Amino acid sequence: MRNHKLIFSAILSGIALFTSCSMLEKASVHGFDSGYYKVDSGKKTKMVYIDVTEEKIDVYSQREKIIDKDLFLSFPLQNPDSLQIFPLEFRKQSLDIDITTILLKYRPSVYGLPSQLTTDLNISLYAGWRHDSYKITSKTDPLGKHYLKFSNLGYDFGFFVGPGTTNVNPFTTNNRTTNEYVGMIIQTGIAGFLESNIASFGVAVGFDNLLNRDRDIWIYNNKPWVGFIVGIALN
Repeated sequence: MRNHKLIFSAILSGIALFTSCSMLEKASVHGFDSGYYKVDSGKKTKMVYIDVTEEKIDVYSQREKIIDKDLFLSFPLQNPDSLQIFPLEFRKQSLDIDITTILLKYRPSVYGLPSQLTTDLNISLYAGWRHDSYKITSKTDPLGKHYLKFSNLGYDFGFFVGPGTTNVNPFTTNNRTTNEYVGMIIQTGIAGFLESNIASFGVAVGFDNLLNRDRDIWIYNNKPWVGFIVGIALN
């Protein structure tokens, strides 16, 4: 029953977070910061440097990190000109470093015992290669006023490692001990994320190593699991 409550709480938290992301989409540009990008406009792809402020976005052409000081494109974020060429899509790749936790772990059947769904406490450091796409479109409201809509799609793949806890008891040792306690583990694996500007959600595949002498009888030691992972960006 306790595990079911934890799962339900995690689901509600995820729904609340997605709702907050939807609200923030109307007020922010989802981490669309100054830097180097590729811009797609129609059939052309161009390397550019963009300067993002609260009032406008200036786009400069660049070649081999050398910036052409003459503006390639500029448009205001407030009351944009309807004659601007939209949609525009800016893309970039970057290193992603997160603090992550596995909310749910599915452990397949071992030694004929039932598979397990666990919610044990854990935390990891994650590093991966992130791909972001920022699309800007021009919209018109019912009053005929123009505004810009920003949409962001991000994803990445990488590796994680960190400590966690697990239950050690007769079931998880195939009745080779009568002790029942919470043991410390080190978890490692790979993960793939879908990104937002607040948090990351994805799927992880990993292995756990129990950090005491019962590792030889713990049935999940070095056995693969699949989990639902959440991350908070550090960079």
